[in-house]
Amino acid sequence: MTEPIKERLARAMAQLEETRQAVDQAQQQLRTATVTVRSRDRSVEVTVNSQGHLGEVRFLGGKYRTMGAAQLSAAVAEAAHQAQADMARMVLEAFRPLSETPGVQPRIEGSGIEWEDVFGPLLDTVAKGADARRRADDRLRDEITEDGEKG
Repeated sequence: MTEPIKERLARAMAQLEETRQAVDQAQQQLRTATVTVRSRDRSVEVTVNSQGHLGEVRFLGGKYRTMGAAQLSAAVAEAAHQAQADMARMVLEAFRPLSETPGVQPRIEGSGIEWEDVFGPLLDTVAKGADARRRADDRLRDEITEDGEKG
């Protein structure tokens, strides 16, 4: 049996309202959200907003004064990339209710919204942050190993 159009329309309107409320809640949650990360060597602290834009860079202690330009630049970049990855995770988490609506992903016919296009860049940022963290861990292990070989 086919469902009467009024019932289908009412159900679609209810789903649309649920989606709108979930978007409003996520936007409110992220409006003032920031993430702050320190570099591994604890010389730099970086804050990014919910758009992933750099908001503040702080140089901690006086260590930055003795660092070479390449080392200081690497510390800033490391902290910034990690902060952006952490923020991307936070944004994905805030919008998770949208992806958990009935069906595979929310879809409004004719809207032109492709959720993979919307969230794909965030997933890339999270992956890049994880890769950068792994590379930093590998460099640290290499340094520890080299120090152990000298002794």
